[in-house]
Amino acid sequence: MVTAPSVSRRLLARLRDVMAGGGTAEIRLDQVVQLIAADLEADVCSCYVQRAGEVLELFATQGLKKAAIHNTRLRVGEGLVGDIAAHARPLALADAQSHPNFAYRPETGEEIYHSLMGVPIIRGGRVVGVLVVQNRSQRRYGDEEVEVLETVAMVLAELVASGELIGRDEQVSVGGSGALPQRLEGVRLNGGVGIGVAVLHRPRVVVRRFVADEDPEVEIERFRSALVGIKTALDEVFARPEMNDGEHRDVLETYKMFTEDKGWRARIKEAIKAGLTAEAAVSKINDDMRARMAQIEDPYLRERMHDFDDIAGRLLQFLAGGEGLVKPDLPADAVLVARNLGPMDLFDHDPSRLRGLVLEEGSPTMHVAIVARALDIPVVGRCKDVLDRIDPGDPVIVDGDNGLVLVRPSEDLRDAVLDTVQASRLKVAAYAKLRDEPAVTKDGTRVSLMMNAGLLLDLQHLEDSGADGIGLYRTELPFMARASLPDVATQTALYERILDQAKGRPVVFRTLDVGGDKVLPYWKPSDEENPALGWRSVRITLDRPMLLRHQLRALLRAAAGRDLSVMFPMIAEVAEFVQARAILDLEIEHARATGRGLPASIRVGTMLEVPALAFQLPTLLPLVDFISIGSNDLAQFLFAMDRGNPLMSERYDPLSPAMLMVIQGIAAQCRAAGVSLSVCGEMASKPLDAMALVALGVTTLSMSASAVGRIKAMIRDMTLAPVQAYLTGLLGCRDRSLRPRLKAWAGDHGLRL
Repeated sequence: MVTAPSVSRRLLARLRDVMAGGGTAEIRLDQVVQLIAADLEADVCSCYVQRAGEVLELFATQGLKKAAIHNTRLRVGEGLVGDIAAHARPLALADAQSHPNFAYRPETGEEIYHSLMGVPIIRGGRVVGVLVVQNRSQRRYGDEEVEVLETVAMVLAELVASGELIGRDEQVSVGGSGALPQRLEGVRLNGGVGIGVAVLHRPRVVVRRFVADEDPEVEIERFRSALVGIKTALDEVFARPEMNDGEHRDVLETYKMFTEDKGWRARIKEAIKAGLTAEAAVSKINDDMRARMAQIEDPYLRERMHDFDDIAGRLLQFLAGGEGLVKPDLPADAVLVARNLGPMDLFDHDPSRLRGLVLEEGSPTMHVAIVARALDIPVVGRCKDVLDRIDPGDPVIVDGDNGLVLVRPSEDLRDAVLDTVQASRLKVAAYAKLRDEPAVTKDGTRVSLMMNAGLLLDLQHLEDSGADGIGLYRTELPFMARASLPDVATQTALYERILDQAKGRPVVFRTLDVGGDKVLPYWKPSDEENPALGWRSVRITLDRPMLLRHQLRALLRAAAGRDLSVMFPMIAEVAEFVQARAILDLEIEHARATGRGLPASIRVGTMLEVPALAFQLPTLLPLVDFISIGSNDLAQFLFAMDRGNPLMSERYDPLSPAMLMVIQGIAAQCRAAGVSLSVCGEMASKPLDAMALVALGVTTLSMSASAVGRIKAMIRDMTLAPVQAYLTGLLGCRDRSLRPRLKAWAGDHGLRL
């Protein structure tokens, strides 16, 4: 059996000479497959190149019939070659023809070859071809031989993707750009609309030297020096005054841990020992990881690839000249376009110049989305092939509200959006003038407008928005941003800062609400078919009571001498609330026994998200001080609708008679029992929905900071009695949604929506 380092270094040296030689790309590719076949003692070596339409075409072979070149084609996913491309992973088979995916092509003459070893040719995280060797005998290829072929494929990737084998026009058609306007669809990661000029975030560093001239130890030392450079840069960021503490610091602490990952570093060193330069080894390992991560369904593991991707990019820039952390000159209105962004990236730029982010990957819980939300930057994620479709300098509109990206829009469209953005800015300015005015209807009903928050960064908007307080503080976000479970002291310090910054305004702390789509980095999620309906939220904390006890202990300590409001999420039965309240009572007794100060007052409530709880209100109401309706989950469960499914997102409307009648019933029972009721889901942030909620008897609304002004303006325009009369008369109708009727009524009566 061949040994990887010796064969790899010898073969790479020969490949370097071929790649640097003359002749066309096809001539060089023919020479490459001949070299590989000879060095790996293979009867066949073939190279397939991916073309438009996800077709793999045989471009060069040593051993198969020459007539098959350019005539043998396989779809991605078809045959063993297609399987390698589809899954971005190697295959090594002693008897390839017995494999169920084997696809026979008579024009190749490959029926005499039994064993097969193939690896994907990957560039930039995408499969651009497949490299295959075959033998007549039933040869069992070892891991070292697979590693050699992967290393060779990494070098070959630049030739395959150079544009010499297939024209640039075809490469563009695969990516789909051209100079025409485009409408790209993605997923909303943060709302808002931004207009700017595309800036490709840290353009790909082209690796020009693959084969190491020096001893491997020289390249390993270059790699170590680049790692030191990244850590030094991180230390400089940590030294900034604004980085004293907070979730954004914890995000970067987690990021720093990835630079110390032993397995990742070991794989890069092994690639260097096989004969690659430091930058080629970093690029190879990162491309391998990215391609394989794409096959993993676990959202947390896939999102952590963003951090490795970011580190690899910075390493490559250090290795290419040490300029990895120089801030680029951004235009005044910039839209960052990237495959993904690591948690350090927004600290590299001036946020005042950023009008939006467009990502190929991502989810609302990724680190950069959390920071962008606090900075009020629109973000669209999961925008397929965006790096191939947007060129630097392209005008771009980021519609975060609808998950759309408009590339090279027409002048008419751009002007229309600019008018909309300008009108929105004027509205914001008008809303700012109402900051100190109360939210009171024209006929005297006072509505309390609260703010949703989940990061310390959010608290800076409390004063500016004119909100009455924090109606929902999501305590899980600090848990998600940390590398380990925060202890009681850490939680206490955080909650104290929140109460301090609230300056006497009420704050409602929702206890830990994880599970479902909210995964803790240090907690392996359970394998569930329906995580939204599974082991999540209070179900977890009741089954792991020490988790809840420590959080409640921290809240009691932080609020000593002040008012404390605690809310339990995802309560489905009164018995669950009783159990959670009993744990709080235990902590109150513990505080008394240890002589610690207690809050001046303690209000205890529950979220109402599960429809079952609405049927138990007569039993529940005597036990609670307040109830908050989570309209997002309530609608999801009420309509048996997966709100993350795009086929269902517009099917059911919260302003349907069913949803409104459920809320009306809850409001009536709470009012009769003297229990305060609020809504803290998306309904509270939309003026038309908020109008309906107030008409149903909900007089406390909690929303994003940016929504407070527009909701206040609507309420001050509103006369409550006629809205109530009109809405009550509509509840018995057969319409799927009352939105069109309510919108027309609001327009006729001069309400600002």
